[in-house]
Amino acid sequence: MTATGNGARIGRRARDLTGRRVLVTGARGTFGGHLCAALTGAGARVVGLDLRPLDGVDVPVLACDLTDPGAVPAAVAAAVDRLGGLDLLINNAGVGGPAPAELAPDAVVRQQLEVNLLAAWRTTAAALPTLEAARGRVVFVASRMALLPLPLAAAYGVSKRALVAYAESLRLEVGTHVGVSVVYPSMVASPIHDSTAAAGLSLAGVSRLEPVHGVVAAILRAATTRRPPRDVATTTRGRVELALARHAPALAERLVRRTVAGRIAAGDLDGAPLAAGLVRRHRDASG
Repeated sequence: MTATGNGARIGRRARDLTGRRVLVTGARGTFGGHLCAALTGAGARVVGLDLRPLDGVDVPVLACDLTDPGAVPAAVAAAVDRLGGLDLLINNAGVGGPAPAELAPDAVVRQQLEVNLLAAWRTTAAALPTLEAARGRVVFVASRMALLPLPLAAAYGVSKRALVAYAESLRLEVGTHVGVSVVYPSMVASPIHDSTAAAGLSLAGVSRLEPVHGVVAAILRAATTRRPPRDVATTTRGRVELALARHAPALAERLVRRTVAGRIAAGDLDGAPLAAGLVRRHRDASG
């Protein structure tokens, strides 16, 4: 294994990225920063998109609001022009936040659908002609919650499951010319969880933290294997969880219910107004 300056360990196949032209969304986020460093360390030429620009020496980041349908094509075109083409698009941008399924969708829900699903759709559509010309690849950073949802986080799970459905449809349409892969991280220490923790809905004890370098390595595997993989888990545990969610969904649901019941019994959700309905129903059913 080799290592980048940000600690992301990369396998030997990453050397295949030498000279590859890569566009990364959410380039200034937790995954994005480590990912851009790993890609450049592996010899790729990288341009990022993010809300805030950065005139970096190794990775310039162009300003783009990915939720603005009018802004995305121009930003992608500017990135492609700077790179001189495009071999790989990594749809990494994402946001989270608490959103109980029992409550009507609000601005938090709409933002997650816009960023996690529609922004990736827009960016991919804008990049596809150039990717097809290069016989390139697109990698979507989804979440294990796309297949193994958790209560009180409906918007995130729905947006990521929809992202997977989009990737599957895209693969059927363009898979003869463009590789399409989905990566499924679990929980990584990141500001994306701040709003959930602030609402008293910390995922501690529900999701297990995994190192960011493992997520980066999984994305690079998706980008460099001889044949584009369909789905890529980021850990051994992740592979087991994905298999369980696909092949034994009722069992997976029971395991999640048991974990949540344990948190309720311990009083972990007592101070969270958004969890009040869940807590009340659980105690009613148990009483």
